[in-house]
Amino acid sequence: MDPESDAEWRAQWALVTTPLGEEWSGRARYAAAMYFYKKGEMSAEALEVYRLCSRLDNEDPLPIIRQRGIGKGWLERFDQA
Repeated sequence: MDPESDAEWRAQWALVTTPLGEEWSGRARYAAAMYFYKKGEMSAEALEVYRLCSRLDNEDPLPIIRQRGIGKGWLERFDQA
């Protein structure tokens, strides 16, 4: 089964891509990142970046992940979206 056809996967994707600056958006992105981590789609190092950014609604975790050179597969998923 293609994960993107799963309703839960799509709901979590919507959360992990919550626009920056919305109230509680950092926490929403982190909660969704935990889902993808548990599914094996995100590394522990990338998840840690989401955790660090969770209280910073305006902070985009993706540039930090790129800067650290971690989460290559995760970044590729964003580049495809």
